[in-house]
Amino acid sequence: MKNRILFVLLFTMVSVLNIQAQQKTNKPEREQWFMDMGFGMFIHWSMDSQVGAVISHSMAGASKDYIERFISELPATFNPKKFDPESWAVLARLAGMKYVVFTSKHHSGFCMWDTKTTDFNIMNTPYKQDIMKQILEAFRKQGLAVGLYFSPEDFHYFYKHNIPVGRLQDKMHYPANNPGLMEHDKAQVKELLTNYGKIDIFFFDGPEEGLKEYAWQLQPDLIVTRGQMQTPEQNLPGKPIPGPWEACFTMGTDWQYKPTNDPHKSGTEIINMLIEIRAKGGNLLLNVGPKPDGEIQIEQEALLREIALWNLVNREGIHNIRPWEITKERDIWFTKAKDENTVYAFVPAGKEWKYGDRKDFVFKTLEGNEKTKVSILGYASELVEYRPGYDASIYTSNTPVGLVISAVNGHRLYTNNQWPNPVVLRIENVKFRPPVNTEGRRSTRDGAK
Repeated sequence: MKNRILFVLLFTMVSVLNIQAQQKTNKPEREQWFMDMGFGMFIHWSMDSQVGAVISHSMAGASKDYIERFISELPATFNPKKFDPESWAVLARLAGMKYVVFTSKHHSGFCMWDTKTTDFNIMNTPYKQDIMKQILEAFRKQGLAVGLYFSPEDFHYFYKHNIPVGRLQDKMHYPANNPGLMEHDKAQVKELLTNYGKIDIFFFDGPEEGLKEYAWQLQPDLIVTRGQMQTPEQNLPGKPIPGPWEACFTMGTDWQYKPTNDPHKSGTEIINMLIEIRAKGGNLLLNVGPKPDGEIQIEQEALLREIALWNLVNREGIHNIRPWEITKERDIWFTKAKDENTVYAFVPAGKEWKYGDRKDFVFKTLEGNEKTKVSILGYASELVEYRPGYDASIYTSNTPVGLVISAVNGHRLYTNNQWPNPVVLRIENVKFRPPVNTEGRRSTRDGAK
């Protein structure tokens, strides 16, 4: 009897210790890795892209007959014959993206992988292939990290279990309150994190309590973004956020493919957004919504190729960086090399700084010295095409009012010389010079933002 009691006590103690040792956060070194990357591709794609509906949400509050049509008819016609994940991955790499986050299961509950947990999945469509597996393999082949979006809420599960279909409007929408839903979600998370190799990133779009801990148990190096860090959608914070964070943006007005009434941002707007996010210490997760046939729509491909050209020139200022002492001075944003005393200044070009023109800058918050060196990313500052004898050299001077830089915008990227996107100055061996307030005293770093 005593031995049995002792065994029970020891078992209880071990169980308590296991619970206490359960991973409850991202590993710090993995968070640093995530912050280094800076730029990722978000992919929203499911079988309701065929009708151009908002992904999944058209089920919320819908009538029974609509939900029945959604569940039965849309999978029966989903057959993306033009799906070429390698072309997506190459485009992402060219654009400077370092990782992908794919919608393995959105709120509808439709699974884009070969799952044994439900028949509401990609294998029960005319396509009959594991789309998620192909995407993971293609992006890994291009050297990109791979991540999965996962919705703990599951409209198909709700409907089949007579739970009102909606988002967090019923206590049974929360896995923590619904043992059956928790078991269902855990079974799916287990498939995702045991059948597809190393997954780098997991994005829980919904109540993650009990699920993220289980995910870390399966893959301790996993970075959980939504559910563990701030992930604002379609808006930017006014100032830097401490630690890792990720801003999620669409190119148009919707996440999934929207064939009509969907004006897109310009390439310059997206590049400027990327710069601002990086200056504030965050990552940009930029969304694409593939067409139902498996192609990326031409508007989004064109934007990614414009970003790709800018990245080919300026990638150094975006990856492996951290925020500088201030985010910007006037309309010029700053980042800092992670392990070097180098600052990158992102200067608006286009009409503000035309091709072939010399421009002088006074950086009041930068202090140079005899070792300070300034260059333009991607441009040698020696020649301007078709202009013999033109002086394209960079001149610098450390003055009482700040670091003075004189440079020429001479990198020819478009035939008509109308490249509209920012030029990046690389400034080595420079110190922060606190700005002077109106009373002549040095102010805090916020004064120059």
